[in-house]
This record gives sequence, C-alpha cells and structure tokens, in this order.
Amino acid sequence: MASNDSSSTSAIFKEVYEVVELIRPSIQADGGDLELVSVNTKGVVSIRFLGACIGCPSLDMTLQSTIETTLKNRIDAVTSVEAVE
Repeated sequence: MASNDSSSTSAIFKEVYEVVELIRPSIQADGGDLELVSVNTKGVVSIRFLGACIGCPSLDMTLQSTIETTLKNRIDAVTSVEAVE
C-alpha cells in the first residue's frame, strides 16, 4: 500500500508542478519566483518563495488568494498550501 501512496503522491506532485509553472510567469513579472518543494500525502503543498517575494508585504495574500486558490480549484487532492524557507 505504501507504493500506492508514493505513486499517488508523485502523480499529485506532477499535477501541482504543472499548475505552479502556469503561475510562475506572473510572480516572475514582479521580480519574484517560487519553487515547488513538496506535496505530502494529506495534500499539503509546500512552496518556497524566491527573489523579490522574500519580505514582500503581499506574500500572504499571493499565497492564499492566488496560489492556494488556483491549486485547490484545479486539483481536488490539494488541501492547503504553505510557504517554507
């Protein structure tokens, strides 16, 4: 059963990665960037912000209203998104 969890998680990771790649250009346009770090078995996505995103006052709003909303709308398995360092 662990292999099913692992393959399921990697399939979700691939889906999340593809959506993150669609979001990245708008983040990069403002001088920032983001990196997909991981997706766990509970559907929690970990994102690392880079560049101008670090210390940006709009970071929490971007994380919740743009990234998390987009991922949840496109991928049923995503439950939440968190920023990591």
